[in-house]
Amino acid sequence: MSVVRLFSVFATLLKVKLLQDKPVVDNAIFRLHYRFTCVFFLAASLLATAIDFFGKPIDCVIDKGVPYARILNTYCWIQHTFTVPLDELQISPGVGPDSNEKRFHSYYQWVPFVLFFQGMLFYLPHWIWKRFENGIVGGLTAGARRFDLKGQDATFSRPLLSNYLNETIGTHGHLGVAHVTCELFNLVNAIGNVYLIDLFLGGYFVDYGWKVLQQQSLDQEDRRDHMIETFPRVTKCTFHSYGPSGGVQRHDALCVLPVNVINEKIYVFAWFWLVLLAIVSLFALLYRLVVMVSPAVRHLALKRVGLTTCDQQSMVILSRRLPYPDCYLLILLGKNLQVAVYRDLLDDLAHYLDHSHLNC
Repeated sequence: MSVVRLFSVFATLLKVKLLQDKPVVDNAIFRLHYRFTCVFFLAASLLATAIDFFGKPIDCVIDKGVPYARILNTYCWIQHTFTVPLDELQISPGVGPDSNEKRFHSYYQWVPFVLFFQGMLFYLPHWIWKRFENGIVGGLTAGARRFDLKGQDATFSRPLLSNYLNETIGTHGHLGVAHVTCELFNLVNAIGNVYLIDLFLGGYFVDYGWKVLQQQSLDQEDRRDHMIETFPRVTKCTFHSYGPSGGVQRHDALCVLPVNVINEKIYVFAWFWLVLLAIVSLFALLYRLVVMVSPAVRHLALKRVGLTTCDQQSMVILSRRLPYPDCYLLILLGKNLQVAVYRDLLDDLAHYLDHSHLNC
């Protein structure tokens, strides 16, 4: 099996489906979480387990004549390896005479599982939102998203959709609350995963990408490679055995960790991506909150989504008198309807709201 075939299973998750195949029920930033970020972590998890493509995950050497040398790789992988504080005289970063300050490394055993767990975390808000949305947008726009040579599908009826919206005003509160909650969940995911990885790597991740950037501006002889410090490629392992007289013998082994060459690349990309994702998710949530409390911004949101040219008075009526959850449903409908249909739908609903207000 090739690497390309190995990752082909994730290709469908990144595929952007045509509008007539699937209704749009979220926004681009939301999709960055459950499509790109989720797929990245799942693919990284698979890459971290596909060690046979890149050689052994660990390869330890020890003096000749030491018994049990053939099981050394397995022992050091299962137990742990360690490095000592960096020293200019070390033949390899972190490898030198024993010190009281040892940094133990056993995280590499758990990298695939943690990455998989993170991928599921980024898919969870989408799954929750889909449960609450429950196909409402798809059902309301099913006929309008499919067109034949004669024009609009005959199964779609704008008057019926208008009547449905008129009769259900004020009953879509769960949609507004669920979507804002899921956007908050996305933001917490982006920030929380930075600290989750930092905890997993022993406090070396919060400023990981920033330190890597700082090192790039230094001269080569002055650089202290933070990636190698976080993900050492050469470590030490201590193996104990019983000697001929029954005493405990200590054997020091030198271990090469090819798997960390992959891990350092995965996590440096993850750092920059999570920081960027947290920033855009914060702005998305702030925008959502402003839309909730500001009729003027709701006015602009309704107009922008469908590029509509409907009567401005209708837009004012909708933005001021329509509850936010119903307004958000209209925004979703605008992403799935033709401009002309969406414009007429807004005019119908505004007329209904204005007529109901006068009757009151």
